[in-house]
Amino acid sequence: MTDLPDIFADLAAEGADIDAMVAPLTEAEWARPTPAPGWTVKHQIAHLIYIFGAAGLSASDPEAFKAMAAKVGANFDAAVNAALADYLDDPPERLLERWQTRRAATIEALAAVPRDQVVPWLVRPLPPTVLASAGYMEMFAHGQDIRDALGIWREPTDRIGHLYGFALLTRDFGYQTRGLTPPDVEFRFELTAPSGATWAYGPENAENRITGSAHDFCLLVVRRRHRDDLDLVATGAEADRWMDIAQAYRGPAGEGRRPGQFAHIKAAV
Repeated sequence: MTDLPDIFADLAAEGADIDAMVAPLTEAEWARPTPAPGWTVKHQIAHLIYIFGAAGLSASDPEAFKAMAAKVGANFDAAVNAALADYLDDPPERLLERWQTRRAATIEALAAVPRDQVVPWLVRPLPPTVLASAGYMEMFAHGQDIRDALGIWREPTDRIGHLYGFALLTRDFGYQTRGLTPPDVEFRFELTAPSGATWAYGPENAENRITGSAHDFCLLVVRRRHRDDLDLVATGAEADRWMDIAQAYRGPAGEGRRPGQFAHIKAAV
């Protein structure tokens, strides 16, 4: 895989795409349910505000972040969901403004951290570029929920390379969140980027392989599409098992998506 563009520039670009999608929405459309049970478009943006706020705090004030993380302990997901109430009463234009301001501040704070240093995070400290890639994963996933609620096709870009790389780092999360022991086997990934480039990782002679579309791979690891709807092929018993449990985030897997659930959303021709 070739070197990716700057993660911080790509975070800003991904955020701008979300802005362009939600800015024209009416108040009724902001209240539209998304595929995440109980969550509207407004919930999705509120979630991003909170997550980016936590990441920005870790970079700008590590001690304050550590105090916050110690307070919520293992209940971070519950803390995130509880915090959404602080945003949901905002009118859409105010919520969008808060998202834009929080995102810009977080990108600036992470970019200011020297690349050879780490910032605190929930389980262990992370390099700022890795935490930024986690932020990209959040935007990709929750942006997809909004697109699916509105019936909008995502035009893939090679920015997804940040999520592809992050998913390689977090390959074992799907096992761990289910209390399973990750296998001591290596995978080979050979994926086609939106640009047509090949992104390959892992031993060429690995028995367990995942091949196909890089964009579909990203949809798989954020659990926004069922594997049956994706242009991906698993070779080997462990790779096939992994396709059922893959996720690039810690915490509960959620119910995932049903086969054919989004067949009505098509690319523009």
